[in-house]
Amino acid sequence: MKQPAVPSDGVSAVRVLLSPANVWRSGLAVAAVVAVVLFLRFVVTDAGSLIAMLVMAWFLSLAMEPAVRRLSRYMPRGRATLLVMTLSILALVIFLFMFGNMFVQQVAALLRALPGAVGGIVEWCNTRFGTRYEISDILESINLTPQQAAGYAQGALDGALGLLGTVTGTVFNLFTLMLLAFYFSADGPRLRRWVAQLLPGRFQQVFISIWDVSTIKTGGYVSSRLILAAINGTASALVFLALDMPSWLALGAWTGLVAQLVPTIGTYISIALPVVVGLVSSRPWIGLAALAWGVLYQQVENLTLEPKISSRAVDIHPGVSFAAVILGASLFGAMGALLAVPVVAMLLSLVDTFAIRQELQEAVPEEPEPPKGERDSAPPKGSHLG
Repeated sequence: MKQPAVPSDGVSAVRVLLSPANVWRSGLAVAAVVAVVLFLRFVVTDAGSLIAMLVMAWFLSLAMEPAVRRLSRYMPRGRATLLVMTLSILALVIFLFMFGNMFVQQVAALLRALPGAVGGIVEWCNTRFGTRYEISDILESINLTPQQAAGYAQGALDGALGLLGTVTGTVFNLFTLMLLAFYFSADGPRLRRWVAQLLPGRFQQVFISIWDVSTIKTGGYVSSRLILAAINGTASALVFLALDMPSWLALGAWTGLVAQLVPTIGTYISIALPVVVGLVSSRPWIGLAALAWGVLYQQVENLTLEPKISSRAVDIHPGVSFAAVILGASLFGAMGALLAVPVVAMLLSLVDTFAIRQELQEAVPEEPEPPKGERDSAPPKGSHLG
């Protein structure tokens, strides 16, 4: 409590007296803040994998949303979700049965041959342009030693093989992911109503509108990216097979996924690896053919495929998507890079729906002043001649 006091000089002062009740309230408030911070730290550090799985299941349900929404017109939503998931899993099983062993072997061979491919490109540049670049100098310029580069490549290879080798853990994680995605998709409307009922009346319609917009727009974006990635990857793999390129299946999958992870400029980024592999092979013209294929496919996709498939999806500027991927990768690794663009798509869909765009006010040009002679002879405003 505060009590005013009047000193001898006449200036009023305030003395603060802390009561025991105020001390206890302050201590409890500080303890509550510390407990919340520790809980959030525990969630981020120890439960990070669970949160990542929940986010992946959520976006997987959004990817199924367009198909589930259409099928739910003719059957219950749960049955429609089960049908979509069954067809997707069946397609994945067929792919793994036909190409699974070949794909794993090609990925392992590609990772082992990648340092040699980079060395071949450096040697080719030195021969053609008369330069004297060394791989060690390039790595040191980016603060990366050859030993670290070899360790990263071996670690990536061991991680990929270890993930494929741990059958029990992989199957359990996939089962958990699919189960969560099923519940998110089948019970989405029920979950929306349940959360809306927890909010005050004036916020319920706002929450429902945000939920519907983010589901439709983001679901359309994710599903369109997956469809375009499948088309791009399949076509690229067939072209690489026709060119007799090493690791043609792994390079086709790389091209399809990376090209759609970063729209528009992603094709040119993803085609760089097949070009490098082709240039350092015994037939360097394969690299040039891969480059020509990437440019040709980008034009065909932009003019024919993407306008039809992505017509109802939110549009993301290439610079924004690229920055989102870099930021997500730097914060959360590969999982962040994978989920960065869908998160940005959801945020942009909300901004496009609820933000009010103001008309741009153009600056009114000022009238030029008349010459000095005309200004002196001109009659004042409001006067009448004659």
